[in-house]
Amino acid sequence: MMQREALANRLHDYFTRHREDALRRGQQQLADLPDTETIRAIVDAAFWSSLRREEGYVPKISLAFVSAEQVTSPIVLDRPLALSPEALARVSPAVERPGIHLGVWRDCGDLCVWGMTRNVPILCFVLEVAAPGLLVVKHHSGDETRKFVNVAALEGDQIKMIDERAPGPACWIQSVNPMVKLAVSMRAHGRGGLLLVVPSNTEAWRESIVHPMPYAVSAPYGGMAPLSEPVVTAVAGLTAVDGAVVLSDRYELLGFGAKIVRRKGWPQVEQVMTTEPVEGAVPVLVHPEQLGGTRHLSAAQFIQDQRDAVALVASQDGRFTIFEWSQKEQMVQAHRLDALLL
Repeated sequence: MMQREALANRLHDYFTRHREDALRRGQQQLADLPDTETIRAIVDAAFWSSLRREEGYVPKISLAFVSAEQVTSPIVLDRPLALSPEALARVSPAVERPGIHLGVWRDCGDLCVWGMTRNVPILCFVLEVAAPGLLVVKHHSGDETRKFVNVAALEGDQIKMIDERAPGPACWIQSVNPMVKLAVSMRAHGRGGLLLVVPSNTEAWRESIVHPMPYAVSAPYGGMAPLSEPVVTAVAGLTAVDGAVVLSDRYELLGFGAKIVRRKGWPQVEQVMTTEPVEGAVPVLVHPEQLGGTRHLSAAQFIQDQRDAVALVASQDGRFTIFEWSQKEQMVQAHRLDALLL
């Protein structure tokens, strides 16, 4: 309980600060700011609902602190639902699809669920149940290219506040940035996957791949650019096949089902530096096997051998890691991005 109270205070500070910044920038039609008691009540209800089962299924819901008057075309219930784990679990099958939020507001002083909405105002407090005991706090950014911003993740008694000042991996900010949706889609199929992004001006990456590649493309397929929604879905589907998908930095599909092998004459990778863009996190040196299974070890080895490439790994449990070579540290870096992608 104390952990969630601390989270409520930190979240209230975050939303207060960002609201003041938005007002100074002249932004209008901002969402109302929830107080700490409201935040704590929403977190508690969502947390306990995540541990329930509705006809054998885990409730997956999104709660938005917003009134029906602040959104367009809402579905308003004739009788509001109590903000309780039981009520949330019962209604969850109707709202588990992405983009549907249960609207939470006060009625006669009590918090309740008034209905459903597909749109929310800028800086609206949104809490998603991602898995049993795993909650993610988000808000609408007002930027349609990046609709929601993750603020914090609560997993059991662990609180991870996103570090807004974290520089982030260079590969994510630059060449991999257009593939954020691809990363999310890779996680979504639940089978795990590995994607290698290789430079288009060299064939050296082939020295780290077993030949023949099971599903090599006869000529580089350039239909991947731009990464539209159908293309993202198609490429993410390929990562479900055993082996790695190989994509050039020009978004040309080179093949999939690739098996990674240590480059001849290069050493075995022994350590990687892990980072995570959350407050209080510090880089840690670990053996790549500590990050996951064969995919993580293969990705780390590939990056050690091919230092101008990038590897994206999705675990079956939904965790996501980007591997890149650090010129400064002269070693492989593993950026854990779970909290950003939930």
